[in-house]
Amino acid sequence: MGRPREHDERTGFALLDAAEKIVERSGVEALSVRAVADEVGTSTRAVYSLFGSKEGLVGALGIRAFEMLGRTIEAAATTDDPATDLVEAGVTVFRRFATGHPALFQIAIQRIRVQPEVVREMGPVATDAFAGLARKVARLDDAGLLGGRAVVEVAMEFHALCEGLAALELRGLLTPGEELRVWRDALGALVAGFAGR
Repeated sequence: MGRPREHDERTGFALLDAAEKIVERSGVEALSVRAVADEVGTSTRAVYSLFGSKEGLVGALGIRAFEMLGRTIEAAATTDDPATDLVEAGVTVFRRFATGHPALFQIAIQRIRVQPEVVREMGPVATDAFAGLARKVARLDDAGLLGGRAVVEVAMEFHALCEGLAALELRGLLTPGEELRVWRDALGALVAGFAGR
């Protein structure tokens, strides 16, 4: 009979939760194997065993971010109005992700202090998450609402506006209490504009 694994999936989740909290409090530069282990009350060996290094932890946080985005974009509401669905996906998926997980937003989307090899490691899951957004945009194309634009190009423009709005909100630059209205207005105007040539 094999020896049971000393560090299981539950330990991995706890370590990632701790790493996310550290980055949210103090930035990526404050993240260390020792700090994460101390936060969970385990050994550095557990971190090395599950993630290999600090960069492995950062990569795992980025993968967690894109998996979260991928799942939630797929689960976003689908109605007979693809334009409204896309705007609402921006608000209920991207905004909720960025404001609820600012550390993951910083690592996965803004890539602040993230090494190139970590970005490459996140690549496949980032591509999958982006494909989910592109499928939402493709519904606009099917309805003749892209004005001849390419789906991938529109998805990138939509993502760019979401990223910018999230960065502004996280820095406190959107009018307090008006954030949702600003998101809906900006995304709605963008999506409406796609229908024109």
